[in-house]
Amino acid sequence: MNWPRALLTDSGGFQMVSLLHLADITEKGVTFQSPVDGKPMLLTPEESIQIQNRIGADIIMALDDVVRTTITGPRIEEAMYRTLRWIDRCIAAHKRPNEQNLFGIIQGGLDPVLRDICVRGLVERNLPGYAIGGLAGGEDKDSFWRVVAQCTAALPEDKPRYVMGVGYPLDIVVCSALGADMYDCVYPTRTARFGTALVPEGVLKLKHRAMATDTRPIDPSCNCMVCKKYSRAYIHCLVTKDAMGSQLLSYHNLFYMMKLSSDLHSSIVQGRFPEFVCKFLQKMFPEGDVPEWVCNAMEVAGIDISLCCSPFSSSPEYRNSEIPTDF
Repeated sequence: MNWPRALLTDSGGFQMVSLLHLADITEKGVTFQSPVDGKPMLLTPEESIQIQNRIGADIIMALDDVVRTTITGPRIEEAMYRTLRWIDRCIAAHKRPNEQNLFGIIQGGLDPVLRDICVRGLVERNLPGYAIGGLAGGEDKDSFWRVVAQCTAALPEDKPRYVMGVGYPLDIVVCSALGADMYDCVYPTRTARFGTALVPEGVLKLKHRAMATDTRPIDPSCNCMVCKKYSRAYIHCLVTKDAMGSQLLSYHNLFYMMKLSSDLHSSIVQGRFPEFVCKFLQKMFPEGDVPEWVCNAMEVAGIDISLCCSPFSSSPEYRNSEIPTDF
């Protein structure tokens, strides 16, 4: 790849959900039916770590037993305890502990008792970092932030906290306020392929007919190559006919996310994170209709956003964006 910066590889655990119709999960590992030729393929914790050791990423993830948060019943508990058993197999199989950081993944669905058991079990193993897994799979936003808050509060302050599958700019700002450090998501590029751009006010849908005669850049305040060179009208023509439209929007969306992350990080280092949060919310919700779950999360985080919120307004859980479908 010749990528000179930090690299993270995942373990393959998410495919237990995304390819569930092709997978059989047992204590030994996960047997996948190849979507190419139909042959069975076994992925064990040991094999997952061996593959990641060969790739050589700076951060590697333990193989965990992943279930959607919308599932209820004994399967959630089974997956959580299996995740704890598998982390020991991953640790034993890890041959490059001085070069690669093995992160464990907290499971337990929306059950606070199971999440607490998993957090304590992983912390006892003194890993280089910890991930909060199994979220952004269709659960309500109030449950989402409460799981993040519970886990970050119980994790060591001197180790990275990684919320897997998050995603939306609003979610990243909220989770950062709750103490999370790292994120990953396909959302910026996936939504670009559907003709949607990320902007400070939320999203801009370039496929809309109104864009056909709009000669402004996607975001007048953005310094990316796309906003400097192309108009909304031009990209509108592309996204309805040509793959180049998706590529240009992907470039812009990744630039937006990188700048958001950089600005967020700088505000924390400089001690002005609460101010950053308020400005971010005021741009996204100029009418003061900040979602109730965001207000509740910020209250727990100790950040006063009262100036951003109107007591007479209400907002749906999501603002002009698709519902997430990936962890």
